Amino acid sequence: MISTITTFPALYLTTLLILVSTGLFNTYMGLRLSADSVSEVWIGMLISAYYLGLVCGARVGHRLIIRVGHIRAFAAAAVLSICMVLAQMLIDSLWFWLLLRVVAGVSLVTQYIVIESWLNEQTDNHRRGRVFSVYLVMSGTGTALGQLAITFYPSLDVRPLIFVAICQALSLFPILLSVRTHPAAQVPAPLDFKYFGRLIPQALFTAFLAGNICGSFYGLAAVFAVKQGFTTTEAALYTATTVIAGLVSQWPMGWLADQYSRKKLVRINAIVLTVLAVLMWGWVSWPYWAMLLIAAGFGVFQFTLYGLASGLANESIDSDRRVGLTAIFLMTYGVGACLGPIVAGALMRLAGVGMLYVFCSVCALILLFCMQSSVIRFRKQK
Repeated sequence: MISTITTFPALYLTTLLILVSTGLFNTYMGLRLSADSVSEVWIGMLISAYYLGLVCGARVGHRLIIRVGHIRAFAAAAVLSICMVLAQMLIDSLWFWLLLRVVAGVSLVTQYIVIESWLNEQTDNHRRGRVFSVYLVMSGTGTALGQLAITFYPSLDVRPLIFVAICQALSLFPILLSVRTHPAAQVPAPLDFKYFGRLIPQALFTAFLAGNICGSFYGLAAVFAVKQGFTTTEAALYTATTVIAGLVSQWPMGWLADQYSRKKLVRINAIVLTVLAVLMWGWVSWPYWAMLLIAAGFGVFQFTLYGLASGLANESIDSDRRVGLTAIFLMTYGVGACLGPIVAGALMRLAGVGMLYVFCSVCALILLFCMQSSVIRFRKQK
């Protein structure tokens, strides 16, 4: 694992800093709005606004990278992200915040496209699972650190937003000062949805449902915890436990993905996620320690879905299509992450907070059914 980290140190450090900022921001938003008695639907909409920007911004990021290159595109996107966070401190309006979150999503997806296409372009397929698992470990570590950082600001004032902006600014340094050769200039090409839809349908569908599950978790897990009667510290520990369990499992899952069928691993993840989500429906009153254990198990199989889907998508893609694939992959994930918080938030509003995990279990079941159906069709064709 150490040798893998030293291969792309600048990209991994940049990822860590970006995710510290987003992890802190999402937890802060959930707790702050819950303290202000804002409805779960509004909270879900604010998180979904970010993912809407992610979807819309994938095309923008794709074009920007082709036009000015990876490093300049990343720098421009980072500056825009900082401005969106600082602007939120100036105007206290939910409608204005919706707009800011859309723009922030546009800028952040450009940063993600730069990092992920860079990693995939300069990695051989037999090491892709491990390289991408370290990327996801850094993502999970950053998110967990950001979620835990909220415990330093129990009053939920504007100081967490200042910290978010500082982390975004610091994320520029590793990329700008990296001595590693950056990817070659990309040949201008449209985003060919039909091409990728025919070539990697299972990978894109897995990304879509992973987006639903992860988006609803990031947007509403803190709300779920608060409604369970947890304190701010307990709520932060609950969400961080899920993320930490996910990041610890990234390297083992990446190793497995390099050795065995990624499709089979996706099906196993879907089965386990369904079972664990059912335990959290609310029909049993679990003690806090038991909920932490279930949350940890849920994190293991929830957060490894994206890496499995990405590896599955990149198995047979030419290098000149990496940026386009990354853009479409993130768009697909973003559509799911945009819909997930809205649907789950509405269900929680109508039928109670346990509907968050009802929604997750339904998504996992759909994923299992569709992956199994694709296997059956493939065997019949043979």
